[in-house]
Amino acid sequence: MHSTVLEVFLFATVTALATGLGALPFFFTRQFSRHYLGLANAVAAGLMIAASFGLVYEATPLGLWPTVAGILLGLVFIILSQRVLERYEEVSIGSLTGFNAQKALLLIGVMTAHSFAEGVGVGVSFGGGEAFGLLITIAIAIHNIPEGLAISLVLVPKGVSPWKAAGWSVFSSLPQPLMAVPAFLFVEAFRPFLPVGLGFAAGAMIWLAVSEILPEAFEDADHKAVATAFTLSIAGMVALQVLLAG
Repeated sequence: MHSTVLEVFLFATVTALATGLGALPFFFTRQFSRHYLGLANAVAAGLMIAASFGLVYEATPLGLWPTVAGILLGLVFIILSQRVLERYEEVSIGSLTGFNAQKALLLIGVMTAHSFAEGVGVGVSFGGGEAFGLLITIAIAIHNIPEGLAISLVLVPKGVSPWKAAGWSVFSSLPQPLMAVPAFLFVEAFRPFLPVGLGFAAGAMIWLAVSEILPEAFEDADHKAVATAFTLSIAGMVALQVLLAG
Protein backbone atom coordinates (compact mmCIF):
# COMPACT_ATOMS: atom_id res chain seq x y z
CA MET A 1 0.00 0.00 0.00
CA HIS A 2 1.44 3.36 -1.04
CA SER A 3 1.40 6.35 1.28
CA THR A 4 0.06 9.77 0.34
CA VAL A 5 1.76 13.11 0.91
CA LEU A 6 -0.87 14.01 3.51
CA GLU A 7 -0.28 10.79 5.46
CA VAL A 8 3.48 11.36 5.50
CA PHE A 9 2.98 14.93 6.72
CA LEU A 10 0.55 13.86 9.48
CA PHE A 11 2.77 11.04 10.72
CA ALA A 12 5.80 13.34 10.77
CA THR A 13 3.73 15.92 12.70
CA VAL A 14 3.03 13.25 15.33
CA THR A 15 6.78 12.75 15.79
CA ALA A 16 7.18 16.49 16.36
CA LEU A 17 4.34 16.67 18.90
CA ALA A 18 5.80 13.69 20.78
CA THR A 19 8.81 15.84 21.69
CA GLY A 20 6.56 17.99 23.87
CA LEU A 21 5.78 14.96 26.06
CA GLY A 22 9.26 15.28 27.52
CA ALA A 23 8.03 18.23 29.59
CA LEU A 24 5.30 16.19 31.33
CA PRO A 25 7.25 15.43 34.55
CA PHE A 26 7.63 19.16 35.17
CA PHE A 27 3.89 19.69 35.47
CA PHE A 28 4.17 17.81 38.78
CA THR A 29 7.34 19.37 40.17
CA ARG A 30 9.24 22.55 39.34
CA GLN A 31 11.37 23.14 42.43
CA PHE A 32 14.96 21.96 42.24
CA SER A 33 17.83 22.34 44.69
CA ARG A 34 21.23 23.05 43.14
CA HIS A 35 22.12 19.38 43.71
CA TYR A 36 19.13 18.14 41.72
CA LEU A 37 19.70 20.80 39.08
CA GLY A 38 23.19 19.37 38.61
CA LEU A 39 21.80 15.86 38.30
CA ALA A 40 19.19 17.10 35.81
CA ASN A 41 21.94 18.58 33.66
CA ALA A 42 23.89 15.32 33.91
CA VAL A 43 20.86 13.38 32.70
CA ALA A 44 20.31 15.85 29.84
CA ALA A 45 23.96 15.50 28.79
CA GLY A 46 23.76 11.71 28.94
CA LEU A 47 20.64 11.63 26.79
CA MET A 48 22.31 13.89 24.22
CA ILE A 49 25.55 11.87 24.11
CA ALA A 50 23.69 8.57 23.71
CA ALA A 51 21.43 10.06 21.03
CA SER A 52 24.49 11.41 19.22
CA PHE A 53 26.19 8.04 18.98
CA GLY A 54 22.86 6.50 18.00
CA LEU A 55 22.77 8.93 15.07
CA VAL A 56 26.36 8.03 14.12
CA TYR A 57 25.45 4.33 14.25
CA GLU A 58 22.52 4.98 11.89
CA ALA A 59 24.56 7.17 9.56
CA THR A 60 27.79 5.18 9.03
CA PRO A 61 26.18 2.33 7.00
CA LEU A 62 24.91 5.02 4.63
CA GLY A 63 28.42 6.42 4.17
CA LEU A 64 31.38 6.66 6.53
CA TRP A 65 33.04 9.77 5.12
CA PRO A 66 29.79 11.75 4.66
CA THR A 67 29.05 10.96 8.32
CA VAL A 68 32.51 12.15 9.41
CA ALA A 69 32.11 15.28 7.29
CA GLY A 70 28.74 15.91 8.92
CA ILE A 71 30.24 15.58 12.42
CA LEU A 72 32.94 18.12 11.55
CA LEU A 73 30.36 20.48 10.05
CA GLY A 74 28.30 20.18 13.24
CA LEU A 75 31.38 21.03 15.30
CA VAL A 76 32.14 24.12 13.22
CA PHE A 77 28.48 25.19 13.26
CA ILE A 78 28.11 25.02 17.05
CA ILE A 79 31.40 26.85 17.71
CA LEU A 80 30.48 29.65 15.30
CA SER A 81 26.96 29.84 16.74
CA GLN A 82 28.33 30.22 20.26
CA ARG A 83 30.63 33.04 19.15
CA VAL A 84 27.73 34.85 17.49
CA LEU A 85 25.53 34.50 20.58
CA GLU A 86 28.32 35.76 22.86
CA ARG A 87 28.11 39.11 21.06
CA TYR A 88 24.52 39.54 22.18
CA GLU A 89 24.50 39.64 25.98
CA GLU A 90 20.89 40.87 26.08
CA VAL A 91 19.49 37.82 24.31
CA SER A 92 16.48 36.31 26.11
CA ILE A 93 14.22 33.30 25.87
CA GLY A 94 11.15 33.32 28.09
CA SER A 95 12.33 34.30 31.56
CA LEU A 96 15.96 33.43 30.75
CA THR A 97 18.50 36.11 29.93
CA GLY A 98 22.24 36.35 29.38
CA PHE A 99 24.31 33.17 29.61
CA ASN A 100 21.35 30.94 30.51
CA ALA A 101 19.44 32.15 27.46
CA GLN A 102 22.48 31.65 25.24
CA LYS A 103 22.86 28.06 26.40
CA ALA A 104 19.14 27.39 25.93
CA LEU A 105 19.21 28.83 22.41
CA LEU A 106 22.24 26.69 21.54
CA LEU A 107 20.46 23.57 22.78
CA ILE A 108 17.23 24.36 20.92
CA GLY A 109 19.22 25.24 17.80
CA VAL A 110 21.12 21.96 17.91
CA MET A 111 17.96 19.93 18.46
CA THR A 112 16.27 21.79 15.59
CA ALA A 113 19.19 21.02 13.27
CA HIS A 114 18.94 17.40 14.41
CA SER A 115 15.25 17.37 13.45
CA PHE A 116 16.00 18.21 9.82
CA ALA A 117 17.84 14.91 9.50
CA GLU A 118 15.07 13.01 11.29
CA GLY A 119 12.45 14.57 8.99
CA VAL A 120 14.41 13.39 5.96
CA GLY A 121 14.63 9.96 7.60
CA VAL A 122 10.84 9.78 7.97
CA GLY A 123 10.24 10.82 4.36
CA VAL A 124 12.84 8.44 2.94
CA SER A 125 11.46 5.56 5.02
CA PHE A 126 7.95 6.03 3.59
CA GLY A 127 9.56 5.85 0.15
CA GLY A 128 10.33 2.23 1.07
CA GLY A 129 6.69 1.40 1.83
CA GLU A 130 4.01 2.32 4.38
CA ALA A 131 4.84 -0.46 6.87
CA PHE A 132 8.52 0.53 7.03
CA GLY A 133 7.56 4.22 7.23
CA LEU A 134 5.24 3.58 10.17
CA LEU A 135 7.94 1.64 11.99
CA ILE A 136 10.45 4.49 11.59
CA THR A 137 7.81 7.07 12.56
CA ILE A 138 7.00 5.25 15.81
CA ALA A 139 10.69 4.82 16.60
CA ILE A 140 11.45 8.51 16.04
CA ALA A 141 8.36 9.62 17.99
CA ILE A 142 9.41 7.57 21.04
CA HIS A 143 13.01 8.69 20.59
CA ASN A 144 11.84 12.33 20.57
CA ILE A 145 10.34 12.14 24.08
CA PRO A 146 13.69 11.96 25.92
CA GLU A 147 14.97 14.70 23.59
CA GLY A 148 12.10 16.88 24.78
CA LEU A 149 13.03 15.87 28.32
CA ALA A 150 16.63 17.01 27.71
CA ILE A 151 15.39 20.43 26.57
CA SER A 152 12.99 20.71 29.51
CA LEU A 153 15.71 19.69 31.98
CA VAL A 154 17.68 22.74 30.88
CA LEU A 155 14.76 25.20 30.67
CA VAL A 156 12.36 24.47 33.53
CA PRO A 157 14.81 24.51 36.47
CA LYS A 158 15.93 27.96 35.27
CA GLY A 159 12.41 29.40 35.47
CA VAL A 160 10.74 28.58 32.14
CA SER A 161 7.18 27.23 32.58
CA PRO A 162 6.49 23.58 31.63
CA TRP A 163 4.07 24.75 28.93
CA LYS A 164 6.73 26.93 27.34
CA ALA A 165 9.30 24.15 27.68
CA ALA A 166 6.90 21.80 25.89
CA GLY A 167 6.36 24.46 23.23
CA TRP A 168 10.09 24.92 22.66
CA SER A 169 10.50 21.14 22.53
CA VAL A 170 7.85 20.84 19.81
CA PHE A 171 9.35 23.83 18.01
CA SER A 172 12.71 22.05 17.87
CA SER A 173 11.03 19.17 16.00
CA LEU A 174 9.00 21.21 13.50
CA PRO A 175 11.54 20.52 10.71
CA GLN A 176 10.41 16.90 10.79
CA PRO A 177 7.03 17.38 9.05
CA LEU A 178 8.52 20.15 6.88
CA MET A 179 11.33 17.93 5.58
CA ALA A 180 9.44 14.62 5.48
CA VAL A 181 7.24 15.57 2.52
CA PRO A 182 9.96 16.70 0.08
CA ALA A 183 12.14 13.75 1.17
CA PHE A 184 9.20 11.41 0.43
CA LEU A 185 8.59 12.98 -2.97
CA PHE A 186 12.26 13.01 -3.96
CA VAL A 187 13.66 9.98 -2.12
CA GLU A 188 16.68 9.38 -4.32
CA ALA A 189 17.71 13.06 -4.29
CA PHE A 190 17.61 13.27 -0.47
CA ARG A 191 19.14 9.89 0.40
CA PRO A 192 22.83 10.93 -0.13
CA PHE A 193 22.45 13.85 2.30
CA LEU A 194 21.05 11.76 5.15
CA PRO A 195 24.41 10.61 6.65
CA VAL A 196 25.72 14.19 6.49
CA GLY A 197 22.65 15.48 8.32
CA LEU A 198 22.79 12.77 10.98
CA GLY A 199 26.52 13.34 11.52
CA PHE A 200 25.99 17.10 11.70
CA ALA A 201 23.45 16.73 14.50
CA ALA A 202 25.67 14.27 16.37
CA GLY A 203 28.75 16.50 16.24
CA ALA A 204 26.84 19.55 17.46
CA MET A 205 25.15 17.67 20.32
CA ILE A 206 28.39 16.07 21.54
CA TRP A 207 30.11 19.45 21.70
CA LEU A 208 27.20 21.12 23.48
CA ALA A 209 26.86 18.33 26.06
CA VAL A 210 30.58 18.26 26.90
CA SER A 211 31.30 22.00 26.69
CA GLU A 212 28.18 23.55 28.23
CA ILE A 213 25.91 21.14 30.06
CA LEU A 214 28.27 18.75 31.87
CA PRO A 215 30.52 21.52 33.33
CA GLU A 216 27.46 23.18 34.85
CA ALA A 217 26.36 19.84 36.28
CA PHE A 218 29.73 19.44 38.01
CA GLU A 219 29.39 22.93 39.50
CA ASP A 220 26.04 22.12 41.12
CA ALA A 221 26.41 18.52 42.31
CA ASP A 222 28.97 16.04 43.60
CA HIS A 223 31.18 14.67 40.83
CA LYS A 224 30.38 11.05 41.62
CA ALA A 225 26.64 11.72 41.62
CA VAL A 226 26.90 13.56 38.29
CA ALA A 227 28.95 10.74 36.76
CA THR A 228 26.40 8.18 38.00
CA ALA A 229 23.40 10.09 36.64
CA PHE A 230 25.23 10.69 33.35
CA THR A 231 26.09 6.99 32.96
CA LEU A 232 22.61 5.76 33.89
CA SER A 233 20.96 8.14 31.41
CA ILE A 234 23.26 6.88 28.65
CA ALA A 235 22.42 3.29 29.55
CA GLY A 236 18.69 4.03 29.47
CA MET A 237 18.86 5.83 26.13
CA VAL A 238 20.99 3.08 24.56
CA ALA A 239 18.53 0.43 25.79
CA LEU A 240 15.63 2.41 24.31
CA GLN A 241 17.38 2.78 20.95
CA VAL A 242 18.25 -0.92 20.75
CA LEU A 243 14.71 -1.97 21.69
CA LEU A 244 13.27 0.33 19.02
CA ALA A 245 15.73 -0.93 16.42
CA GLY A 246 14.76 -4.50 17.22
